[in-house]
Order: sequence, then C-alpha cells, then structure tokens
Amino acid sequence: MKLDRLLAITITLLNQPRVSATVLAKRFEVSLRTIYRDMEAINQAGIPIVSFAGSDGGYEIMHGYRLEKQVISLEDFSSICSALRGVRSATDHSEIDRLIERIGAIMPEQTTAKDQIYMDLDFKPAPNDKVHMGPLHQAIRDLNLISFTYLDNKGVETARKLEPMGLFLKGYTWYVYGYCLTRMDVRVFRLSRIGELKILPEHYVRRDYSLQDVEQQFMNRVDFKKVKAELRFQSEMKTRVLDEFGFDQALVNSDGTLSLTTYFSSMERATQKILSYGCMVKVIDPPELMMNIKRQIQKMSELYE
Repeated sequence: MKLDRLLAITITLLNQPRVSATVLAKRFEVSLRTIYRDMEAINQAGIPIVSFAGSDGGYEIMHGYRLEKQVISLEDFSSICSALRGVRSATDHSEIDRLIERIGAIMPEQTTAKDQIYMDLDFKPAPNDKVHMGPLHQAIRDLNLISFTYLDNKGVETARKLEPMGLFLKGYTWYVYGYCLTRMDVRVFRLSRIGELKILPEHYVRRDYSLQDVEQQFMNRVDFKKVKAELRFQSEMKTRVLDEFGFDQALVNSDGTLSLTTYFSSMERATQKILSYGCMVKVIDPPELMMNIKRQIQKMSELYE
C-alpha cells in the first residue's frame, strides 16, 4: 500500500542521514519513478525533503527538522519487533510476519546485536488455548457471535453465547472479553476453560466498550485484595520469595527467615499458593487461613492412610 510505503520511507529518512532513490527503490521493490513521486508526496505533506545530486547524492530530511512526539528511534523499533514476535508466537497471523519484515526493512544494515536490547517476550498460549486463538480472532474481526461451554473456578460448567470484542494477555494467561448474551453483561473468559467453541452465522453490532473499561470491570469483579496474609518463610526460600514478591516486600529476620504481608484474590487461591511452598512457610495471620491450610493438609494425609 502506498500509505505504508510513505510512512516507511519517512521513518527511514528520520533514522538515516541520506538515502539514494536507487536504495529506496530496491528496498521497497518499486520503480525510481515511484520513489520520485513518493518524495513529492511527502514534501507536500509538510515534511521538508532535501535532494542532493552526485555520487553521494540522495534524499534526506532538512537538518534540524523533527516530528514532535512522533520520532521513533531504533531502540523503539527493536522493542516493537520483540513484542510482535511474542504476539506472533501466540497466533498464526501472517500479517504480523509481513509487519515485522517491513519494520526490519527500514532498520539500518549496520545495526548489530550489541546495539540492541534483546527481549524474549513469550506470549505463547497453552496448546489447548492456541486451538481457540484462530477462531476467536476470526469471529472478532468478522463480528460473528460465538457459543461455547465455560468451566468456572468452582468447577461449574455453563453454556454461553458471546459477542466477542477482543483477546488480551494478563499474567501469561489469555482471555477473551465481550458481551455475554447469557448473562446480559460484559464478561471475561479464560481461554483454557473454554470448550465446544463454535462460530455462529449471526452477526452483531459492536457495543461501546473499550478494553480499559472491561479490564477495570474484570479487576473489580475478581477483587485481587480480598485475603490479606502474613507469612514467614524459611531461609532456603529466599530466592523464590524475592523472585515472586520482590525485594521491597520481604523482611529478612535476624535468624534468616523472611516475613512478608501479601494479598490473595480468594481463600482458595491463598491456600493453593501457600501449599506450593510445602514445609518452608508458616501462616502467621489470619487464623481462618491457618485453619484452612490445616484442613487441606489433613485431607492430603488421609489420601495416604
């Protein structure tokens, strides 16, 4: 598309001192005549292009000119490419490959790995989740209704009908959000709990909800600070505790143990997480959580009697 090419040429000139028409023609696989017309179009758009004749001639943006708040640096492009590769690992969308190629085409060839910050952003969903990614993306794009079964955190399965609005990743978990015609409200669904997904022939008109609105509603509904817990860890757990909670959360005691106060979204979640530390952690408060841990340990013990 011409607009894509004009944008790419402009970004190239912003990041390189001077580029010849021949180089641009080869890079974007167009004729020299097309590049000449593109330069005229960019000039008419208000970006001052200066041309130079001779063996070292070419085009460059007038010295001292800058696009306020719009200049994208090489570091920005590296970050964008890393993020796109992460998204690509979660989907089979060929357009992402093409976008990565276009961005790569305007990066200077002399840019080396040592000049960049490498980020391995792995957004790859679980195998079961990935089965749903393609159909969901198609339904969202084409505004098709979908139906599926959903298993909630209590193990209850319900049939749902949804106007899918988008997919988002939170804490390495993929979700789809949309307007649920079963509950007549906006809902968020975890992909790993979806079954029997079907794209329906009916279409819908997208409602006026943004991802920010839905995410805030999601956070309020989940109530991430429902259970407050005071914990004490053995010194052997220091590395894991600091990795998961941060240096500013844990207090190292004189005997080497670590104390911290944290929050869980539910008593069930708190119990599951604390039990994952085995005998390396003790609940100091609240008493309800202590009793719940004891009950779970007793049930586990009974399995082996």
